[in-house]
Amino acid sequence: MNYKSARFTTSAVGLDDCPADSLREVAFAGRSNAGKSSAINALTNQNRLARTSKTPGRTQLINFFELGEQRYLVDLPGYGYAQVPLSVKSQWEEHLNLYLNQREALAGLVLLTDVRHAFKDFDMMMIDWSHQSNMPVHVLLTKADKLTRGAAQNALLGARRQLAQYPNASVQLFSSMTRSGIPELEATLDRWMALPAETAEAPSAG
Repeated sequence: MNYKSARFTTSAVGLDDCPADSLREVAFAGRSNAGKSSAINALTNQNRLARTSKTPGRTQLINFFELGEQRYLVDLPGYGYAQVPLSVKSQWEEHLNLYLNQREALAGLVLLTDVRHAFKDFDMMMIDWSHQSNMPVHVLLTKADKLTRGAAQNALLGARRQLAQYPNASVQLFSSMTRSGIPELEATLDRWMALPAETAEAPSAG
C-alpha cells in the first residue's frame, strides 16, 4: 500500500457514520499522550494529516484516512488524559465498543504506548479485547528516541515477554521524531490490508 497517498475522508461520531465502501481498515488506538496522531503523520509522511495537539485528548471522533482501493487508516479517540466531562468519556467508550465489536472491515489494531510507561490499564484492556476477539494487535512502543539504544532494546524485550501469552500480538519500537520503525509498521499493515484469497471473485461458469 502507498501510505503516503493517505487523505482525510471523514470524521465519524459512531458506527453509522463510518465509510460504507471500506474493504479493509486498520485502527490506531492509544492513550491521549501516546503519540498516536504523530505516528500516523510519520507513516504517511504528512505533517498535518492527523491532528496533533499539546493538549492530550483533542481527537474526539473516529477519523478515517483513505489509502485507495477501499482501504483506510482509522484514528480512534485517545483516552486517559482528556480533560472532558465523564459523560463525554462514556460516550466515547460506547462508540469505541460498537466500532471494535461490529465493524466488519476492521482487520487489525495498532496500539500505541509510550515506551517509558508501557502497558497501563487502557493498553491491557485493548490487548485483552483483541485476544478475546481474535483480532491481531500490533503494539508500537512510541517515543523510543527518548531512551538510549540499550534501554530501548531492554524495554522491547520486556514487552515481548509480557505479550508472550497473547498469540495475536506483536510489538516493535517506534519513533515519530526519528522516523525509525516505519518499514516494520508498513509490513504489518500490508499483511492486514490484503484480502484473503477466498474473497477473490470466483470465475464465472462456462
